[in-house]
Amino acid sequence: MKKPVIIIGIGELGGEFARGFLRCGYPVIPVTRQTNVETLSQEIADPALVLIAVQEQELHRVLEKLPTVWHDKIALIQNELLPRDWQQFNIPDPTVAVVWFEKKPNIALTNILYTPVFGPKADILIEALNAIGIPTKKLPNKDELLYELLRKALYILTVNICGLVENCSVGELWEKHPSLAIAVAKESIQILAWLSGAKLDEQKLIDGMAEGIADCPNRKCLGRRAKSRLERALAYAEQAGIKTPTLSEIYKNITADS
Repeated sequence: MKKPVIIIGIGELGGEFARGFLRCGYPVIPVTRQTNVETLSQEIADPALVLIAVQEQELHRVLEKLPTVWHDKIALIQNELLPRDWQQFNIPDPTVAVVWFEKKPNIALTNILYTPVFGPKADILIEALNAIGIPTKKLPNKDELLYELLRKALYILTVNICGLVENCSVGELWEKHPSLAIAVAKESIQILAWLSGAKLDEQKLIDGMAEGIADCPNRKCLGRRAKSRLERALAYAEQAGIKTPTLSEIYKNITADS
């Protein structure tokens, strides 16, 4: 029997990965809020993988309390994920999947582009994704991973924040409101550059975001966490001393209406 896969956060996305692992013959052990993680890590010190599938706002809390014996087994799949999110917890080399598919309650899985994967346990994640029909790609190095993380973060930030202004599909946003989308994207790239500590190719990232828009144009812009994403982006901009006139104006307008 294969070593088990531990999944922290059995929501819609975690459930899809669980289905893939089970199809590949991996026993799956779910971790819920009631699970004593320290005890579990003593019982299963050497799992095949520890997939952290919690929502992005819960990630730091989970990583802070994660037993060190699991650090070399970690796989991460959150939106807006960047290296600083794991490096601050002395986790040097996790496996990361930049997930472009989404699964919502009572709605069939929607796939956008492919899911790039990088890290020491990449083959396990790719095997599971293949088992449930998700197109994937193994990345060659950390530079490619950083680009894919930034591209996905830019897509999420841009379409969600624009959705607070124009409640339309991503395809309609790009076709009918391109100046808004570009303005939000450019300010978001400045913030992402500060967060990643890297000099970014603005046009390459915008073109990469546009590929995601073109691949699934009917997806709605507005998400449940759009306002919180905007608030977080503005907080980062303030810390970094970045001017964000478009984001600030959007926030001013939506708070004035509430």
